[in-house]
Amino acid sequence: DSVKSIGSEAFYNCDSLTSVTIGNGVTSIGGSAFSGCTSLTSVTIGNGVTEIGNFAFYSCTLLTSVAIPDSVTTIGNSAFRGCSGLTSVTIPNSVTTIGEYAFCWCGSLTSVYCEATTPPRGGSWMFDDNASGRTIYVPHNSVEAYKSAKYWSDYKNYIVGYDF
Repeated sequence: DSVKSIGSEAFYNCDSLTSVTIGNGVTSIGGSAFSGCTSLTSVTIGNGVTEIGNFAFYSCTLLTSVAIPDSVTTIGNSAFRGCSGLTSVTIPNSVTTIGEYAFCWCGSLTSVYCEATTPPRGGSWMFDDNASGRTIYVPHNSVEAYKSAKYWSDYKNYIVGYDF
């Protein structure tokens, strides 16, 4: 509980790491902190984390789902890029920024739940090369805002309304 941050490359390429619980005292996950942890299947992110750094979980190929806590405001560039086993992600309404390539090359990603009524500032290619038929669920009253927002408009054919 005394840990405040996980530094850049702290667990980089720890290919035997299978599970991680990040405590509530942690406020930031550094760049490439868990990048290349190819056996990582489960991540629990504590309620104190406000920022998930660039490439934080890059190429964690066995990670299947991610629940990002309400404390997170920023998802960095390529944060979950190449997580080919990722099937579902929930992005809470606290997130204001999603970096470029954040969920790119997640070839199994079929369900994205974005709870924010105002579309987070997006980055280019943030959801490119996801699973065929991927759906991005947003609040019903925000569908048109998402479909017309910069970078979100690239995915307008996949955006549908949802009751959160």
